[in-house]
Formats: sequence, C-alpha cells, structure tokens
Amino acid sequence: MDFSREVFSDVVVQSVNLSRATLKEAEEFKRVLTAEIDRGSRKLIVDIAECEFIDSTFLGALVVSLKKVTALGGDLRLVGFQPSVHSMFELTRMYRVFEAFPTRQAAVESYGAKF
Repeated sequence: MDFSREVFSDVVVQSVNLSRATLKEAEEFKRVLTAEIDRGSRKLIVDIAECEFIDSTFLGALVVSLKKVTALGGDLRLVGFQPSVHSMFELTRMYRVFEAFPTRQAAVESYGAKF
C-alpha cells in the first residue's frame, strides 16, 4: 500500500510509503487527502519519512491540499524529512509554507492531541 492512515484523537496522519513520490503517485495522493478533508478532517499530518525523493508534482499535491484544508480552518503539517527531501524543500522555499516536525509524536502533539 502506497499510503496508510492513522488517527490520534482528531489528528489524521497520512503516511507516504514510497521511496520516490512522483507524478505517478501524485494524483492518487491528492485524491486521498481531498477525501480526508471532505470527510471533515481539519488536522492533517503527512509523514514523508520513507521518501528519498519528492518531485514537483507530488509537492504540488501537498500544496493544493494545504490550501484546501486551510481555507476550511484546518492545517496540514509535515514530518520525517530525509536529507535530499529537506534540501528540495529549502531550494523551493517550501519550508516557509509548511510547518514541519522532526518526529511524528511532535507533529501530533503540535495540534494538542495525545500520541
């Protein structure tokens, strides 16, 4: 399974279980996050710890989902940057757009939920 879901109180953690997150998976991932938002989830975390590479289309899916959930009063936060992904976020300045955390526990607790 490319994506998996866990819930901590009202916080949904969507994990990306791919070493390379590319165009091929971006549309499916956007559908997964959109469905989550449509179900009423407003506190989202995307765990990208397994990703060694994220391309621009996958990054675009994250941005679209962030815009959608923030327009509804929610937020989407990230966790688990590998060095190459971290570098890409710095190069594109996306670190200014997304709030990121070093651990899943820190991300969940940032919403005030118990891990």
